[in-house]
Amino acid sequence: MKIALIAIHPHPSPQAVPLACAYLQEALLADQTLKGSLQTTIAEFFLHDDAAACARGIAVNAPDLVAFSVYVWSRDHAVAVARELRSLLPGAVLCAGGAEPTANPAGLLNEGVFDFLVRGEGEGALVQAVRLLSAGGTPAGVPGIVLPGEPAATLPPPLDLDSVPSPYLSGRLDPTIPGGALWQLSRGCDFACSFCFDHKGSGGVRRFSMERIEAELRLFARLQVPQIFVLDSTFNKDPKRAKEILRLIRKTAPGIHFHFEVRSEFIDAEMAELFASITCSLQIGLQSADAAVLRAVGRGFDREDFVNRAFLLNQSGAIFGFDLIYGLPGDTPELFRSSLDFALSLYPNHLDIFPLAVLPGTRLYGKAQTLGLRHLADPPYTVYATAGYTPEQLDQTGRLAAACDVFYSRGKAVAWFNSVVAPLKLTPSAFLSTFAAFLGERGEADIAEEEIWGLQRSFLERIFKQRKKAKLLPLALDLADYHHHYAAALMATPPEPPSPKQLSLLDPLKQPLVLAASTTLARFSYEVLEILDAGEPDLAEFSACFNATGSCALIYPAHGEVCTESVSPPYFELLQALDGKQTAQALCRRIRLSVDEAREFLEFALAEGIVQLASARQV
Repeated sequence: MKIALIAIHPHPSPQAVPLACAYLQEALLADQTLKGSLQTTIAEFFLHDDAAACARGIAVNAPDLVAFSVYVWSRDHAVAVARELRSLLPGAVLCAGGAEPTANPAGLLNEGVFDFLVRGEGEGALVQAVRLLSAGGTPAGVPGIVLPGEPAATLPPPLDLDSVPSPYLSGRLDPTIPGGALWQLSRGCDFACSFCFDHKGSGGVRRFSMERIEAELRLFARLQVPQIFVLDSTFNKDPKRAKEILRLIRKTAPGIHFHFEVRSEFIDAEMAELFASITCSLQIGLQSADAAVLRAVGRGFDREDFVNRAFLLNQSGAIFGFDLIYGLPGDTPELFRSSLDFALSLYPNHLDIFPLAVLPGTRLYGKAQTLGLRHLADPPYTVYATAGYTPEQLDQTGRLAAACDVFYSRGKAVAWFNSVVAPLKLTPSAFLSTFAAFLGERGEADIAEEEIWGLQRSFLERIFKQRKKAKLLPLALDLADYHHHYAAALMATPPEPPSPKQLSLLDPLKQPLVLAASTTLARFSYEVLEILDAGEPDLAEFSACFNATGSCALIYPAHGEVCTESVSPPYFELLQALDGKQTAQALCRRIRLSVDEAREFLEFALAEGIVQLASARQV
């Protein structure tokens, strides 16, 4: 029996991993009843792929069973591909499983393209269905299987997770191919937020054993996987286990970047330090800073406690961001802006902001009409009007969310945002609303990464003049410029500097040199080291204490950190002039720099990886 397992990803990314299909493949191949009788393949597609072309690609292998893994974002595309397959493979059995069929089986069966659906965990139900199909029967009566015209089946009993083989440990799923791995540590959720489906029918939270986790982690480390997205609704719900995993990561896989979803209330000082001791980023579901709004969706909120936990993360140096949702029951534009102001006051590295999606199968879905939530009937099920928002207000809030993403998150403004906004006498949300107006009709997707810094500078120039704070503009631009260059240096790969012995044999004045690609030369209105010493400066106080005498700086990665050197103009001009053709000695005559000074400076620059031999750059 030939089985094709189909994964449809939103777009190419390190998270475009067919993990659900891989788990199903492992379960099918491990079943003793089916052993030796199956041929399984995994096919991956993206939302932008033509449905007919996808169907043709699947049909080439003439599978007997085609099983789609379907989520909110992939529902319509999966239906379109299945419809095309009906004409290409009239004898094949088509089925679908995943979050969308589990939550909304009737809606999906009404499309008339699937022979059955799999609700809940598929590793048990699909295997049983395939046993019956391979024997010439139908999967009727299997727990979790829904046939057309029948009532939705109850969810199958929860699986013992360690009975499901690991597709990574078997070698059938390569964690290095997409540039990252999805790593499932648990299933289910301890919380019952009314807008979320994670907790429903899961039998509580079940966690994979530490033995399996360690084996997979060691594999990721050996294969040098660059980043891992941890699939655990609340990674730190069990603090003792979370700390054990963090220590294991620190010991076993220090070079991998991890992404975690956590709850603030389980963070203590020790956990914050552990997060800071590895390369990782945390996502914390704030959703709203209004306690009444959160109570309405089944969440608690202690503002003071939340602030204290964020302080622990900031104090440790851990990288974290918040989720915010607008359009929740009881939410209004004013309350959302207040939540945004609160979130930004805590210095998150980024914010992810979404409109409310009223997902089928959630408690909120059943109460939507009573609560005045008008939402799309089909994916992505987002609200288009609520008791607190008109459609126009939702649109405006969406533009505010996009402006925040561009200026603050993608613009990497966390270190200087509050300092720059404060003297303007604007709330952060008012500042970003003005930036949204500045962007006009440009959508977030229309703005390239390399364009954002220029947009930030142009907007700062405009708003500081409009607010009659032009005297503070040079310092505001210095802050934006420095942190832009810092972020670039943080991501750059420095060259391998010459060894002390190699350096002793070189005369840097007689060698063609070039500036390393990882080094940035930058001019500032103020002395850059005084700016750095000020930390998070009050712009008015700083401008009153220091003169805008200007400075020249080198910003570059070295010794595992970003270094900043303030240099005199002649040295700066010398570095600017290095072209890999002329020797530094010839350039010194033009710049009027003594050769002794230049030699000492260039020896330092070579040792630091600020400059490199032109021949090495070409290699």
